[in-house]
Amino acid sequence: MASVRHGGKIGVFVVLLIFVVLLTLAQVPASHHGVIRLGGFSVLAPLVASALLSFRQTLVICGATLVGIFVVYGGIVDHLPAGQRIVTITLVAAATSVSILVSRIRLDREERIRGLMFARERLTLLTDAGVRVGSTLDTARTAQELADVAVPRFADLAVVDLFDAVLRGDEPPPLPESGPITLRRVARSTAGDPEPETAWEPGELNAYPPDSVPGRSLALGRPVRAGIDSRSDAAGWLGTTSGPRPGARALGHRPPSGIAVPLRARGVTLGVAVFVRDARPDPFDDDDLLLAEEIGARAAVCVDNARRYSREHRTSLKLQQSLLPKRLPELAAVETATRYLPAGSVSEMGGDWFDVIRLSGSRVGLVVGDVLGHGLQASATMGRLRSAVRTLADMDLAPDELLTHLDDVLGPLRAESDEGDTAGATGATCLYAIYDPVSLTCTLARAGHPAPVLVLPDGSADFVDVPEGPPLGTGGLPFEATELRIPENSLLALYTNGLLSAPRKDDAHHPQDALRSALAHPHASLDATCEAVLKAMLDGGPADDIALLLARTHALDTAQVATWDVSADPRAVGGAREFAVGRLEAWGLTDATFTLELVVSELVTNAIRYGNGPIQLRLIREDTLICEVSDRSTISPHLRRARGDEENGRGLFIIAQLTERWGTRYTRAGKTIWAEIPL
Repeated sequence: MASVRHGGKIGVFVVLLIFVVLLTLAQVPASHHGVIRLGGFSVLAPLVASALLSFRQTLVICGATLVGIFVVYGGIVDHLPAGQRIVTITLVAAATSVSILVSRIRLDREERIRGLMFARERLTLLTDAGVRVGSTLDTARTAQELADVAVPRFADLAVVDLFDAVLRGDEPPPLPESGPITLRRVARSTAGDPEPETAWEPGELNAYPPDSVPGRSLALGRPVRAGIDSRSDAAGWLGTTSGPRPGARALGHRPPSGIAVPLRARGVTLGVAVFVRDARPDPFDDDDLLLAEEIGARAAVCVDNARRYSREHRTSLKLQQSLLPKRLPELAAVETATRYLPAGSVSEMGGDWFDVIRLSGSRVGLVVGDVLGHGLQASATMGRLRSAVRTLADMDLAPDELLTHLDDVLGPLRAESDEGDTAGATGATCLYAIYDPVSLTCTLARAGHPAPVLVLPDGSADFVDVPEGPPLGTGGLPFEATELRIPENSLLALYTNGLLSAPRKDDAHHPQDALRSALAHPHASLDATCEAVLKAMLDGGPADDIALLLARTHALDTAQVATWDVSADPRAVGGAREFAVGRLEAWGLTDATFTLELVVSELVTNAIRYGNGPIQLRLIREDTLICEVSDRSTISPHLRRARGDEENGRGLFIIAQLTERWGTRYTRAGKTIWAEIPL
């Protein structure tokens, strides 16, 4: 546009100059009055020049007009009176003087307006940079936004290079004292179509020599402006790659100037931004240098925010992964498969978790929970709740009792959070189920959590009708458990709410219907079922964290369980020992005879002495040998260390030393004391 305006002024200048010459020639043969009239037209060219042309061109037009008037009225036209000559020459001279003055005033005014327009454009560019740069917390995208803002309004070419540590979310390393500075190119923007030789690949390494302008800018910590005189100079501006391709990134033209701005935020150098002008005639000036410095400073803060977010997101992910079970136990009661899908970089990590807990009596506890909120606090709260669930599960609490205690645990956790922390976890949902492979019963309770799906062996699938209690942390209302009988080889699906709220490919069906259909379809394995469910329920990445736990139920064979009713007579202890030894011989486990005799003697004796009948002895053969003694009393024995002169208090201590673990499980009819003997 500037060249078009410049060419237009030249055309006007030529036309006016021809007009002056023709007007001068036209006055020579004119009559007395015609000469005077033509002399009046002589002021038209200077007036037009003062309104349209530059000051220098106006001076030329005015000078040519004065020369023509002096030549014509001073010597060529000799029949005019002297007074008329003087008046005409004086008027034309005055008109040209006024034209020169008007031209000077107009140009000064235009210069001020042009300066205001440039200032407005710079302010608009700075405002756009503040709005457009940093729209996301992605480091590479923030760098690309910086390059896109600068081109083409500020520069013809812009590149942004960052340290590898910044892209990983770590602190950038200190600058080397000697040698090139190696950065990774993450963004580039070019006005128009780039030349083939300027093609680039995101992520390529570029080395800036210490004597290059970007290298000096990084070392000084301030922007540097300089001219670019050759293609080798341009290669130094754009860095050198470490790959087998040509080492220098040459420009398509010979750029007149460039600016290198170090991206510094909070006292650390993150990288460098390079701006080059090679397609416009005006090089960078001091005002452009200040503008580039301001844009770079704002962009550096956005890049550092993205870096810090990446580090926090990675830390949260590692924390959550460390808190989730790394390996599920292999149990005879169920076959399990799990999937966990984080929401990704768009949002922070959530507090979804799952767990499979081995319980006494070959039973298994299945847990799925979701902490409300995101970030490190949600992950930490999830870890504390998961630990609390495992601790409460080891106490063999019923699902409704466990959720009640878990609700009490979450209350102090909420009180520990700052009152103004709106991002903290304010509650949680949880579903806890206990499956018994001996009785084929499953007891479930939920606290604000989605109901599980039960798929029977015939392929029918439906949601389990479990009363929905309040979310954990709200307090007040009690939780209610549901007990149902589950046939062998049934499939129980536990999940978090993110699975139902995720965007799906097929919106024609309700998400609950889609989930039932995906689970009911037979697959080769539970892992394949997990993949099929996620494929059917998701369209792209999940909007919220998703935890999915599938459990295929199994039943213990009747030959693996042996039961003996014990009378409330101390002489029945011997019969209980004989029954246990006979069962071990039938199972081929005679190596555990000595330990089992001690365990049976101690547990049955305690039940007869301190408990209430009826008393029952049950042996379960799994990967361990489980011995259980049940009675109607609710008094639980306690392990203690007996003194040297005491006769009592050594039985449970001996059992604790000989068995793998032991404990007490309370039931509606009383209690069960159990011990597991390793095989």
